[in-house]
Amino acid sequence: MISKIILELFSNYYASLFVLSFLASTLVPLGSEWFVYFLMGLEYNIIHIILIATLGNYLGAVTNYYIGIKGSSTIMHKVIRFNDKEIEKADKSFKNYGPIILFFSWLPVIGDPLTLVAGVLKYNFKKFTFYVLLGKMMRYVMIVLIARGIMS
Repeated sequence: MISKIILELFSNYYASLFVLSFLASTLVPLGSEWFVYFLMGLEYNIIHIILIATLGNYLGAVTNYYIGIKGSSTIMHKVIRFNDKEIEKADKSFKNYGPIILFFSWLPVIGDPLTLVAGVLKYNFKKFTFYVLLGKMMRYVMIVLIARGIMS
């Protein structure tokens, strides 16, 4: 039953893009760029590609944020191994530079942990949403523009 649902989900390319973009924005080491290129090659609607990939990527970041909120003490002390002074310094930096930092949450390797740290530090969720969504959308717009340049 579950395998049938998974097969049906992945037979829909937009659903596959959403899931892949979601997972790529969590701490799972995946990338969604190749699938964006693939769908463009099949001439799928570029606006739909950007919106679906952005939404999936954003919701993956929200998942990291939520995990950060729920496991804040454990994550900061045992996983990231910050002491209280380092946590205070990180909190101050995040409050000062949070928008700039979160705009770049789309970057490979460092972007996903940034959204986790935003949750750990209980960064304002409205600001988190604005800057993460903006950054992730700009990422997919750039991917599409680069792909169009390559494909033409």
